Amino acid sequence: MTEQPQNLPVHIGFIMDGNGRWATEQGLPRSAGHKKGAEVVRTVLEHAKKRGIKVVTLFAFSAENWKRPKSEVDTLIKLFRQYMDEDIRELQKQKVRVTFIGDREKFPADMSARMTEIERETAAYTDFHVVLALSYGARDDLIAAIKKIASDILDRKYLISGIDETKVRDALSTHDLPYPDLIIRTSGEQRISNFLLWEMAYAELYFTPIYWPDFNEHDLDDAIDAYSRRNRRFGKL
Repeated sequence: MTEQPQNLPVHIGFIMDGNGRWATEQGLPRSAGHKKGAEVVRTVLEHAKKRGIKVVTLFAFSAENWKRPKSEVDTLIKLFRQYMDEDIRELQKQKVRVTFIGDREKFPADMSARMTEIERETAAYTDFHVVLALSYGARDDLIAAIKKIASDILDRKYLISGIDETKVRDALSTHDLPYPDLIIRTSGEQRISNFLLWEMAYAELYFTPIYWPDFNEHDLDDAIDAYSRRNRRFGKL
């Protein structure tokens, strides 16, 4: 493992891209890519924890992914169920906090209930926090935040002049998370795809051509080391 950088990112967001293309290039069905990608999640989380990262947000299923073929969506739902039954139970044993962002009501009722249960059971853990973005879209989250702020104003909780960054942040589903320091996208695509639009305003972006199923501990080290060499000025000199 590389030497620990002094300015380690606190919160890393992952846009896990390339499962389908990886499978196609291997001559395998797309479902094989998703299964392999789920295995990589375990490896990456374990290594991130070892490196001292405090929060990891995984963009696992976007609001737009519901538009994919039903067979692929069904495969992903099956994988999510398996992940909650096996991997998250292991995370619980390791005292990892797990939360979910996104429209969980679109999932089967038992899955939505399980998400709430997991959040409740792990709420007290503070050393490492894993956030799963499922049926998540940053625009939807911002719209929900705007509606909440409008409702608060109608309820006379504060005036329009009282709207500031804190009010917006508090209305987002990510309100209890630190802003992401580093966003990693795999597969060579260079876009953010409706992920944490408000939150990543000053995040460092790291794009790698490696497909997510091939992403490993060394690749995460490379991204962290690249981050550590950057000079984050937040608009200042």
